[in-house]
Amino acid sequence: MSKLAEPGALRSPRRDLTGAPFLAAARGARPARTPVWFMRQAGRSLPEYRAVRQGTSMMRACFTPELVCEVTLQPVRRHGVDAAILFSDIVVPLYAAGVGVDIVAGTGPVVASPVRGAADVAALPALEPDAVAPIAEAIRLVIAELGSGPGGIPLIGFAGAPFTLASYLIEGGPSRNHERTKALMYAEPDTWHALLAHLAATTATFLRAQVAAGVDAVQLFDSWAGALSERDYREFVLPHSTAVLAALAESGLPRIHFGVGTGELLGAMAEAGADVVGVDWRVPLDEAALRIGPGRAVQGNLDPAALFAGSEVVATQARRIVAQGRAAGGHVFNLGHGVLPETDPDVLTRLVELVHSL
Repeated sequence: MSKLAEPGALRSPRRDLTGAPFLAAARGARPARTPVWFMRQAGRSLPEYRAVRQGTSMMRACFTPELVCEVTLQPVRRHGVDAAILFSDIVVPLYAAGVGVDIVAGTGPVVASPVRGAADVAALPALEPDAVAPIAEAIRLVIAELGSGPGGIPLIGFAGAPFTLASYLIEGGPSRNHERTKALMYAEPDTWHALLAHLAATTATFLRAQVAAGVDAVQLFDSWAGALSERDYREFVLPHSTAVLAALAESGLPRIHFGVGTGELLGAMAEAGADVVGVDWRVPLDEAALRIGPGRAVQGNLDPAALFAGSEVVATQARRIVAQGRAAGGHVFNLGHGVLPETDPDVLTRLVELVHSL
């Protein structure tokens, strides 16, 4: 058995969330209403978020339990969404492990010493569960506020997938073409697989700590996987994403796998083992359901830019997506990527009300 999937570590008392529409849809059922939440729902589109974050760096915010709790709860209070998602960042587990990485305003994650070869991979520190104790404490604070029983709101934990973490480490920050990443992948496959195996272990440790603290579902977020062909994805990425999701199987919690620009990869991503496959706006959900195959729910997939086009457009698009989502084994309404910073929060609130009415 893989060290990532050792039994017993994920058993902990769970809240009673009987009847929660999000959990029902994620498990392939048809709840009375289509559940809805938004990626990046806790963030810059909310004035209350900007107020509470003022003067606090992103990384410091992610390791301050009371602040994480407040920001995670803000969209639940304002929009009435069916799930909360933990306020964090993709590179948090790298930072917690001791990698020199920071989040620079206007740029994103920046790595002090990028990975360039086998020696750099061998020098990467392992993530110890104790290093993410503040995140676990934040989760405990959040679930105490979200309640239990018929009115309880599920909490989604999340982490970046191995390929996306590798891209940040190799490029040193965000990249348009991922040229250094692909060069290492093609030229030094042994080094590449050693790096992704290390990152899979890091991601699994991070997610297992979230599960132990009480999250009700997890999302594995592969921001940059859409830069790959299906052939390369299957050879260089799929085994490592599979290892992460397998490490969480014993928990019995719904596992969501999402990537951007991954329409051609949906079938392969489904094979990684997720219960729900996220779909961006480029592929209709009924077509996505065919590519993903039976036995899995879908999540998505309103174009975030459509939220700027007026209420009639938003309503028309939402109705289309809800109808197309019925082709899948279950449907969680979401955007096809994260909420854009300039989005009017009232548009999101009305969208939640509309989806629930459908």
